[in-house]
Amino acid sequence: MFKHLLVPLDGSAIAECTLPHLVALVRAYQARVSLVRVLDCLPEAGQEKKPTGPLEWTLTKAEAKAYLEEVAQRLRHEAGVKAEPVVLEGQPAQRICEFTHSNDVDLILISSHGQSGLSRWNVSSVVRKIVQRVHRSVMIVRAYKAGEYSLDDLRYERLLIPLDGSQRAECVFATAVTLARLHEAQLLLSHVILKPQLPRQIPLTDNDEKLIKYLVTRSQKILAQYMKQLRHRLSYPFEPRLLTDDDVALALHNLVDEAGVDLVLLSAHGYSGARRWPYGSITTSFIEYGSTPLLIVQDLEPEEVEQTEAERAVAEKQGH
Repeated sequence: MFKHLLVPLDGSAIAECTLPHLVALVRAYQARVSLVRVLDCLPEAGQEKKPTGPLEWTLTKAEAKAYLEEVAQRLRHEAGVKAEPVVLEGQPAQRICEFTHSNDVDLILISSHGQSGLSRWNVSSVVRKIVQRVHRSVMIVRAYKAGEYSLDDLRYERLLIPLDGSQRAECVFATAVTLARLHEAQLLLSHVILKPQLPRQIPLTDNDEKLIKYLVTRSQKILAQYMKQLRHRLSYPFEPRLLTDDDVALALHNLVDEAGVDLVLLSAHGYSGARRWPYGSITTSFIEYGSTPLLIVQDLEPEEVEQTEAERAVAEKQGH
């Protein structure tokens, strides 16, 4: 499924937390690997940077290339993974997105934080820009919970696939089964039944309570049948987790913690298939608030996602 993997690095040890996951994916897919570092000589808003002279810039590029070559050598010697070093210039998020599209990258593996260090934000501003606008499959590794893994010893033990009954949500099955089989991991399939909501201005009547209970029970029976059908379709055993809650996202986050999940796999979109946003609400919640590595399989082509007002305005200004 994944033929070309891209790993953005910025020279920091914190950004290298993606490398053990890279090795795991390469072994599953025998994919081509590009290690990319983007050198940005332009100041960000509110920052001042001294102009960089030609000689200094040449030395900076040479150091960046040497760093990537050193990482590539480590990958080759310690894990048998071949990787191509690529040094780019410009704004990091924009250049990574451009490289992804022009080089047929299938999956980007990116650390939640990099050279700027850990912060109170769950993902850095650069990572957020890349994830929101690249329109490709993405794996986010949480830098603050990366753990101490050598390149060769990462093993997934428990994988979670949140489902909503849609075919879109099932697009992660092939990836999940491939990784689960390689690592002999436990596979959890979860569906959260959202309790029907009524206006809260007045207390619920007995009839209201009975109606809610009926709908929940009916949903449970339908989902039990759905899980039974999946057992015949999937080529790997799984454990179903059917939950009922007032908040789907919160129930799933709690399940991740309680079950000790070490990789969450999600489709970019679910039942709604909303094309106005790059991700559905549950996937967005895991990007912004998730605490484990997250692999998002993109179900839409870039041209199928509507442009934002900002993108349209810039495109018009540039004459595109």
